[in-house]
This record gives sequence, structure tokens and C-alpha cells, in this order.
Amino acid sequence: MIQGCSTFIHVGQFHVDYAPAAISTILGSCVAVCLYDPILQLAGMNHYLLPLWNGNGLQSPKYGNICIPKLIDMMIAHGAKTHRMKAKIFGGASMSVGVLKDSMMIGEKNIIIARDILGEYNISIISQDVGGSKGRKIQLDCAHGVVLMKYVQQSSDK
Repeated sequence: MIQGCSTFIHVGQFHVDYAPAAISTILGSCVAVCLYDPILQLAGMNHYLLPLWNGNGLQSPKYGNICIPKLIDMMIAHGAKTHRMKAKIFGGASMSVGVLKDSMMIGEKNIIIARDILGEYNISIISQDVGGSKGRKIQLDCAHGVVLMKYVQQSSDK
């Protein structure tokens, strides 16, 4: 793992930090967008549960269409420029075995919203590890923009 201070984020959270810090999370069907500005050695990560806020209730960052722009805005507030930002996307697994194919496909929708919003901001996606059926544990190195990833096996204990 990466040396220095590491911040763990949960569903509906995002965090921005400078080198030598690191940011980490664990994902299933959720998606994390990792952003990096190499000039500032500034990195940010979010973790969202659902793709779209439907307009009911609070605009929570547990929704991708709220959380991704908030992460981008926070990077900009720290001096980053969108034309320098590089993105990496992780997560979006189909974690429920035996669920009907029609039943939402939340992981896939989470991936699509990340790609769409990053495209709207003209932020290049330089790497991704998305979909599949396994969860992921990731750690973003704020100094270099490198993401360490490990697959997480689902527990068979019930």
C-alpha cells in the first residue's frame, strides 16, 4: 500500500487531497471516479451508489449525477484545470447472482453515467476496471495518480 496519510471514503462521499496522501474505498455495484491533476499532484475520488437523482428529496452525493460534478468542482476549487485532469473509473459490478436481468442493472448504469458526465467536461478516461461480478478495493496515490486495485471475493457466509 501507499505510504503517508490515507483517507477512506464511504458511499456518498468524495475527497480531494495532495501528495503524499492516498484515498481508498471498497466497491461492489457502486462506482468510484478517480481524478488526477499531474501539475498540482492533486487527486480526488468519489463513491456513489446510484446513477441518477430523480429530483425527489435532497440532492445527495450518493447519486452519480450529483457526486461527479461535485468532485470536479472541488478539484477546480483546489486549482485543478479540467483540461489537465485524467480520470480512472472503477466498480459497477453485478453483485447479485440470480437477479433478473431487467432488474435495474445498477452497476452498468453507474458506469454509463460516469462516462457521460466525464465526457461532458471533456475529461479523458485513461483507465478503467468496471463491470464483472467481483467487488474491488482501490487506493489512489495522490502523488502519481496511480490506483492500486484488488478484487474482493463475495462472502459465502450468510
